[in-house]
Amino acid sequence: MTFGAVAAVLAAGWLVYTLNQSVFVTEVAVAKDQPVPFSHKHHVLDVGLDCRYCHTAVEQSGSAGIPPTKTCNNCHSVLFTDQAMFAPVNQSLKTDRSLDWIRVHDLPDYVYFNHSIHVQKGIGCTTCHGDVQNMPLTWKAQPLQMGWCLECHRQPEKFIRPRDEVFNPDWKPGPNHAAEGRRLVAEYGINVKQLENCSVCHR
Repeated sequence: MTFGAVAAVLAAGWLVYTLNQSVFVTEVAVAKDQPVPFSHKHHVLDVGLDCRYCHTAVEQSGSAGIPPTKTCNNCHSVLFTDQAMFAPVNQSLKTDRSLDWIRVHDLPDYVYFNHSIHVQKGIGCTTCHGDVQNMPLTWKAQPLQMGWCLECHRQPEKFIRPRDEVFNPDWKPGPNHAAEGRRLVAEYGINVKQLENCSVCHR
């Protein structure tokens, strides 16, 4: 193989890798158009809603769940009802047809993911979803590619937190988190060797 051919193969490999990490593929920090411009910043930071108020299934189910319109209506049957942005919400209630939300965190069909096990093992919402409480619109904070997932699966002690802090968007690891993380990994029965098994995520 000539030097030119080797260079071409390397350049093509670099191009594919770079494209795969780019925002065009990962869609990191890209807010998608939604039927209603929902602001986590307003609802979490300003109003103080807990994640579980809307995402009711996150502790028991594989999916966090997208809230039904009636959840919105708990407040918005009284608040801001006449604003144009709420027309889709009002229409959804009248027709009993769900809003067509566009998934932001959408894994490929060949990837198995379960929210409840991550919650039970002390992985916080912000670890994957980013600083949601400061997002006026929702975007993907992490690439959700296999290499990114494996960072946590190979070294969960870096990312784990106490279970009672999982839903705390302000939680930050303390200066002794290395030791605390190892303790929590043992306490929560996390088997790192098992986490590296392909069949954990590809079933």
